[in-house]
Amino acid sequence: MNRPRLPLGDYYQLLLRHGLVADDTPLAADATRPVALVSCDSKVVIPNTLFICKGAKFKPEYLRDAMGKGAFAYVSETVYPEVPLPCIQVTDIRRAMGLLADRAFGHPSGELKITGITGTKGKTTTAYYFKSIVDTWLAGQGHRESALLSTIVTDDGVERKPAKLTTPEPLDLQKHLFHAVSAGADYLTMEVSSQALKYGRVIGVDLTCAVFLNIGEDHISPVEHPNLEDYLNSKLLIFKQAKNACVNLDCDHVEQVRAAAEQCPRVVTFSQKFPSADVYGTNVRKEGDRIAFHVRTPRYEGELAISTPGLFNVENALAAVAAAEVYDIPREAVAEGLVSAFVPGRMEHYASRDGQISVIVDYSHNGMSLQNALRSVKAEYPGRELTVMFGCTGGKGIDRREGMGSAAGQWADRIILTEDDPGSEEVEAICADIGVFVSAHGKGYTVIPNREMAVEQAILGASRPAVVLLAGKGCETAQKRKNGPEPCIPDGQLAQRALDKYDAG
Repeated sequence: MNRPRLPLGDYYQLLLRHGLVADDTPLAADATRPVALVSCDSKVVIPNTLFICKGAKFKPEYLRDAMGKGAFAYVSETVYPEVPLPCIQVTDIRRAMGLLADRAFGHPSGELKITGITGTKGKTTTAYYFKSIVDTWLAGQGHRESALLSTIVTDDGVERKPAKLTTPEPLDLQKHLFHAVSAGADYLTMEVSSQALKYGRVIGVDLTCAVFLNIGEDHISPVEHPNLEDYLNSKLLIFKQAKNACVNLDCDHVEQVRAAAEQCPRVVTFSQKFPSADVYGTNVRKEGDRIAFHVRTPRYEGELAISTPGLFNVENALAAVAAAEVYDIPREAVAEGLVSAFVPGRMEHYASRDGQISVIVDYSHNGMSLQNALRSVKAEYPGRELTVMFGCTGGKGIDRREGMGSAAGQWADRIILTEDDPGSEEVEAICADIGVFVSAHGKGYTVIPNREMAVEQAILGASRPAVVLLAGKGCETAQKRKNGPEPCIPDGQLAQRALDKYDAG
């Protein structure tokens, strides 16, 4: 697939057709001039760039810098008379950028089978489960593996690197889709966040399948979603660009979700509660190191298993099975892909040599996910003292402090509060907020601001036999503090270090 080199007039007409041009003033630039690059980053501008001015913190000097490097026109909601370049003024820069990005890379999603996954919890795990299923199936046919855009990693067939956002900004997203096509990938699995849907990051992306997992009260804040209605409505936008939908009948607000999904030509439902679902899972049980369950789909019936701890992960597995139905992936590939899937930082299991201490590392970072993790760990490790260690992000998602504090107070025997991307807030202040909701359940807690020290104390200070849940950071390698991101050791490595100390006596 070759990246198109289109004239400026083509981009201008695109914005006109979508009603985004702010006025009727004729284009004050050479419409026939080829655009070499569409960019919103002045650092990467080359000659003949069409520059996009976006963001609340945009400064005119960025545009001047772009002009100096060869930008010959710009797209903006605001005209900058002090910069002598032709402006295409638009009414909605986010929507404009999504459309321009898709056109600049030649609509690469049209050449891919893309599965988009949204939900309050479980997106990453479901994405890894489904990618493992697809890759198992493709390997059996001698095809290359599929591409993945997740919270953890960006792997588009050309680049493999840690992800910065759950769903990339439009120009980055379309670049990754273009890379996937160029690398010969036929399938791509991506997480789709509510922010990406609300602010048009995925405009122009054709989804073969949209998977809706669940909805909970998270990401509600002045800087994210003002209320649950806005959060839910943002997530439901995913169905507007999908050919097939997979819907969890067990989720909250399911009637609204189903109604929105009906705009897709085909809807596949999945459930552990309703036998009427297309994909129905029952008889969930722990068998050694695996979680087994019975499944019935329109094409087969039988036993499946996952190797990831967490009874709640069966919901994510059923979502992946439902998506596999959309593509008619054989049962054998589904079974092998599920059981072999590994999800970094999601319910990772570590244990002492004598078996007296089990440690679970999980990304649970809101009340809904932490409650599910604690409830599952309690059921999977009966008779053990349950320790949980976690913190809450500073500056956003304030409701998480109540949700996570209440979950810990309800389910854990021993609670340690620590840092988790505190940003400009004091760790102790965040922990005090959380502690109010822990105490409401009659539980005490310990505050250890340094996360490395907190992990060690959580493990070495536990009463054996013990199970310790380290929640919030997963496999992340940076801690966001007052002066910005600082490198940190992932929880899994910290857990193994503490267990080595325990094993050494």
